[in-house]
Amino acid sequence: MPERGPAPRRRCGNRRRMAGLVWKWPRTRLPVGASALGVFVLCWLYVFPVYRLPDEKEIVQGVLLQQGKAWKRNQTAVALFRKLLEECCDPGQLFAMTKINSPMGKNLWFDGEFLYSVTIDNATYSLFPQATPFQLPLKKCSVVGNGGILKKSGCGKQIDQADFVMRFQNLLWSRKAFVDSVKVYNHSYIYMPAFSMKTGTGPSLRVYYTLEDFGAKQAVLFANPNFLRDISKFWKSKGIHAKRLSTGLFLVSAALGLCEEVTIYGFWPFSVDLHGKFISHHYYDNVLPDSGFHAMPEEFLQLWFLHKSGVLRMQLEPCEDPLIQPSA
Repeated sequence: MPERGPAPRRRCGNRRRMAGLVWKWPRTRLPVGASALGVFVLCWLYVFPVYRLPDEKEIVQGVLLQQGKAWKRNQTAVALFRKLLEECCDPGQLFAMTKINSPMGKNLWFDGEFLYSVTIDNATYSLFPQATPFQLPLKKCSVVGNGGILKKSGCGKQIDQADFVMRFQNLLWSRKAFVDSVKVYNHSYIYMPAFSMKTGTGPSLRVYYTLEDFGAKQAVLFANPNFLRDISKFWKSKGIHAKRLSTGLFLVSAALGLCEEVTIYGFWPFSVDLHGKFISHHYYDNVLPDSGFHAMPEEFLQLWFLHKSGVLRMQLEPCEDPLIQPSA
C-alpha cells in the first residue's frame, strides 16, 4: 500500500472517526480562497449556531408554563434596565421634541428616512414645548396595545387606575370627528411622528392645528427622531431583526424610561389566546402586520423576558369575568 502523507490539519475540532477509520476531507476543485471561506463559515456556525425563533405554538406553551406563578416587581432589575435606557437613549430628555433639545437652526435627521433632514426654523420651533411637560418620573403607567387579546378582557378599570396611560388611537380625517373622539381623554397629550418619515409630517401637523383651531384640551407632542433612532439601535442590539420597531415597542420603551412601574395590555401577536381560543390580530380587526417590516414575535419574546425578570408586568389573562364587563 502507498504510504500515507502527513495527517491533515484539524479544522473546527477533531476529525470525524467511525469504526476506527480516519475520514479525510474530500478533494475539491474550488479555489483555495473559496475552500478557506467554506471552512470559516462552518467554524462560525459551529461556534455560533444559527438562532431559530420558536414558532407560535412553542411560545404559547412557554407562556403557559409561567401562568399561575406569582409575579413580583424586581426593583433591582427595574433600576438596571432604566439605567441602560438612560445611557443609550435618555427618554426623560429626548422622548419628545422640546425647545431645549431642538433649538432653532438645528439640522434634524428623520429616523425613518434615508438621508432626509429638516432644519428647525421659527415656525417649527414654535410647535415645541419648552421642556418635557410632565414631572418625572411618572408613577404607575399603563401601556395599552391593540392586540385581539384585549377584546372582552374587562381590563378597562385596571388600566384607568394607573397615574399615566399610553394607548394608540386611529386618526380620523374628519377634523370635528377627530376632536370629538379625543374629548374623552380630557387633558392629555397626543404623540405624533412628524419628523420620523415624510409621510407622517402632514398628518401630524394636521392634528396639531386641528386641536389648536378647535380649542381642544389635548396637546400634541412630536416624537423625537433621535430618541426613536437610538431605541431602535438598542433593541436591535438585543436581537430584534426588523426594518422598524412597532409603535407599541417604542411606547413601552418610553414608559420604561419615564415610569417607575409599567404594566402593558394587549401585547399578544398570536392567533390564539392562552386557552387555545382563536382571537383576531387587533381588537378591532384581523389585519395582519407586514412580516417583512415588523418582527412581532421577536418583540414579544423581549417583552416576555422583561416580564419574567420583574421589569414590567404583562397582562395576558382577563382582568375580570368578560360576562360581567364585556369591554376593555
